[in-house]
Amino acid sequence: MKIHIVALGIVALASLAAVGAQAPATQAAPVGNAEAGKKLYESYGCYQCHGREAQGSSATGPRLGPKPIAFTAFSQYVRRPTGQMPPYTSKVVSDTEMADIYAFVQARPVPAQNVPLLREP
Repeated sequence: MKIHIVALGIVALASLAAVGAQAPATQAAPVGNAEAGKKLYESYGCYQCHGREAQGSSATGPRLGPKPIAFTAFSQYVRRPTGQMPPYTSKVVSDTEMADIYAFVQARPVPAQNVPLLREP
């Protein structure tokens, strides 16, 4: 009986360790400046494929916002994309600029009350 309890304890500890080892580390996105990100998004030509508001197009590039993928995945893809997108290495887009672009994409779409033409009189 004592051996069974010890064995169950060992199995329980091993299970907890395995769950902890499998849990992905979540890294918070660095704080970026959405206004600076908008300028970078335009200057690097991201809008040409992903649209001015990161809405994407089935003909040119996927939607990036709202609720973009996690920053780590976003950054890794921008640095080493697949398909037709050119790579934007750290020599081209700095980590700070990447954080700014991500902040811009996170802020999409702009709420209607923030668009002067869409405000109610």
